[in-house]
Amino acid sequence: MERSGGSAGWLPGFVVLSIIWGSSFALIKVAVDAGVAPLWVALWRCLFGLVALGAVCVARRASMPRSPRVWAHALVVAALLNSVPFALFSYAETRVSSVVAGVWNATTPLTTLLFAVAVIPEERPTPRRSIGLATGFCGVLLVLGVWRGLDGGTLGGSLACLGATACYGAGFTYTRRFFAGGGESAVALSAVQILCATAELALVAPAAAGPPSWPGPAAVAALAGLGAVGTGLAYIINLGVIRAAGPTVASTVTYLTPLWSTLLGAALLGEPLGWNTLTGGLLIVAGVVVARSPRRGARAAVSAPGSPGPRGPDVRARG
Repeated sequence: MERSGGSAGWLPGFVVLSIIWGSSFALIKVAVDAGVAPLWVALWRCLFGLVALGAVCVARRASMPRSPRVWAHALVVAALLNSVPFALFSYAETRVSSVVAGVWNATTPLTTLLFAVAVIPEERPTPRRSIGLATGFCGVLLVLGVWRGLDGGTLGGSLACLGATACYGAGFTYTRRFFAGGGESAVALSAVQILCATAELALVAPAAAGPPSWPGPAAVAALAGLGAVGTGLAYIINLGVIRAAGPTVASTVTYLTPLWSTLLGAALLGEPLGWNTLTGGLLIVAGVVVARSPRRGARAAVSAPGSPGPRGPDVRARG
């Protein structure tokens, strides 16, 4: 049920959340430019996030789920919402700017809708949704700059971003069906999810990317912030916004994160902002707004990967 009426006490947390998730792309860029391998960026991000969420679980005395079924689903959710997309976005930012990666992340609600329509019976295609998806697709073509031809490196980075958002779309749909409906604590489920993602990446990163090396204090600070704040604290803030304002209001953070990622990438990293990236990003967000306008009485989905909903991680979008 929505609780977005009279008081707007949730607004500061909402703005802080949009800044945290919007800044994640600049932090990734700092790490990969310092030579941190994409798989290690993803692993450190999850590890620092796990430490933060683990501390919250200890403080709240939240008990971990004991059901093997929950842990099995957590492994799938972790792969789709954390380990794979985190690695893909990190790889992408070795080839495209953080501005471009942030714009691609705005397609997450559209990929989520595509998977939801295909998998969840009550999510049916409508003319409004079709128009929204078509508008978003036009935005994708603009960001790609298809009329100029596609440079191999830039295309590879863009496809990695789209692969990451496709993972989010599949992961949110899977979460809604199999992982978020139990009675477990949202904080505990989030910690289990990040623990599984950390374990998955710990098995792959050393073998595929070699041992880690010291990248310098700036990169270490970026990774710590990306994990502890963007993958730990942000989950808790998001839960508070959902509970105070309702999931529909909370989901609109998706519309603000590209703004912050663009501003920070351009202002702090000196990254260029082409007209097609800006216009395409606006079309993508417009498509999201049209396609995701909730039906009356329908329970809205939330907007960030692995972010906890009222009863656990639910459908949302982020970086």
